[in-house]
Amino acid sequence: MLKGSFLINLEGGEGCGKTSHTPSLVEYLRQKGFSVFPTREPGGTSIGEQIREVIHSLKNTEMHPRTETLLYQGARAQIVEQVIKPKLLEGQIVVCDRFFDSTIAYQGFGHMQDIRQINMLVDYATGGLEPDLTILLDVDVETGLNRKKKDGEWNRLEAMDREFHERVRKGYLKMADIDARWVVVNANNEIDRVRADLMMEVTNRLRSIGLMEGERRWFERI
Repeated sequence: MLKGSFLINLEGGEGCGKTSHTPSLVEYLRQKGFSVFPTREPGGTSIGEQIREVIHSLKNTEMHPRTETLLYQGARAQIVEQVIKPKLLEGQIVVCDRFFDSTIAYQGFGHMQDIRQINMLVDYATGGLEPDLTILLDVDVETGLNRKKKDGEWNRLEAMDREFHERVRKGYLKMADIDARWVVVNANNEIDRVRADLMMEVTNRLRSIGLMEGERRWFERI
């Protein structure tokens, strides 16, 4: 963790509610006195948004998993250097809708690529930057995909078969089980319950490292 910074990423399979809950989390932290910057992956920069369009386009069904993996790393390297690191150096909390854990889950476990190689690419793209807190909004595959269909949004990755999405979910749960930076929130629940559980988990983590009681004073000490 860079001095005076805190990086939170929200992760999960399709329809878990990351994008819906990110604004509420940002507003909650701002009300607590923190300076917060929200962003997303892939995207968050002009270059990243262009890469996002290519990766997600339903026209690109012939895209090879290695191509997909490398494109994500390009977008990631750009947002890390252009957005995330500068905001962390300013002492802000950065809340990112997806980060490199998505690549391990989707391109690693989902596409069944070599996890060791994926980790090497991720480390290069991020320059070794890791989140301080990763929140897995865990939803069963059928529920999540049904939510996405109701939203009327459908991209190339969402259109993968169910077995792919099951592997992604299992990959997420495996990562969450072995790394203390993760917390898991049951995203099968109603949206208000999920939001309350999410805020509780973030509060508990910030409180455990002495940030939630006297947030402004913490930044003043930097």
